[in-house]
Amino acid sequence: MDYLETAIDLCRAAGDILNYYADRDKLVEFKGHANLVTIADKKSEELIIGGILSRYPSHSILAEESGATQSGAAVKWIIDPLDGTTNFAHGYPFYCVSIAVEEKGEIVCGAVYDPVREEMFSAARGAGAYRNGERLKVSNVDRLSQALLITGFPYNFRERLDTVIRQFGKFLVASQAVRRGGSAALDLCYVASGRLDGFWELYLQPWDTAAGHVILEEAGGRVTDFKGGPFSIYNKETLASNGLLHDEMRAVLVE
Repeated sequence: MDYLETAIDLCRAAGDILNYYADRDKLVEFKGHANLVTIADKKSEELIIGGILSRYPSHSILAEESGATQSGAAVKWIIDPLDGTTNFAHGYPFYCVSIAVEEKGEIVCGAVYDPVREEMFSAARGAGAYRNGERLKVSNVDRLSQALLITGFPYNFRERLDTVIRQFGKFLVASQAVRRGGSAALDLCYVASGRLDGFWELYLQPWDTAAGHVILEEAGGRVTDFKGGPFSIYNKETLASNGLLHDEMRAVLVE
C-alpha cells in the first residue's frame, strides 16, 4: 500500500530528527502542568506534514501540535510526531513517531517507529502486522494472574485521581505485574509483539492510538472500550489485549 510506505518513510525521517535532538537542547515548553512540547516535536511534525502534502495535497491531516487541516477530505493522516515527549525531554529512551491513515472513517494502515531501538512497527488492514519486516503475533497468555500489563495516566489525572488509582490498584493485584511506559503508541505495539499482554488507558487522543491499534489488531489482538464495545480513536476509553485476556480485563474495569 502506497500510504503505508509513505508512513514508514516519514516515520524513519522523523525518527532521525528525534535522534538529532536527543542529546541537544530540547527547548521544552509547557502546554499544561504535565503536558510538554519540545523543538523535536515541532520539527518532526513539520517534516511529516510537508512530506504528506507534497505527495497527497488534497488529503487532510490531524496532528498533535498543529491540529487539523483540510477537514472533510476522504483521506486523513493522523500524526503524533513524538509520542512520549516527557520521556524524551528527560532522556528516558521510550518514545516514538506514530503515523496512521484514516479512509472513509476506518484506519487502514499505520506505522510506529522507535528511533532508539530502530524498531519499525507497521500494519495494513488485512495484511498482517510487522516489526522490521518480521510478522508480529500477540502472546498466548490466557490468565490475568500471569499477565504483564501496561498503562498510562492521562494528563488530567489529578482531576480523576480516584478513578486512575483505583483501576491501577485492581490490575496490580489481579495481574502478575503492571508497567507504565509513557508512550501509548509503543504500549500497543508491545502488546502486538507479545512483549506485553494487555493495556488500558483513559482520555487518549486520536494520534495516540490510531496507528497502534491497527497494528495490534493485525497481530491478532483485540481493542475495545472498557465495556467491550466497539473501539474508536475518538472515544476516551482504550482497552487492548492479546484477546485471551480481554474479558478478564473488562471485568476488572467495570466492577
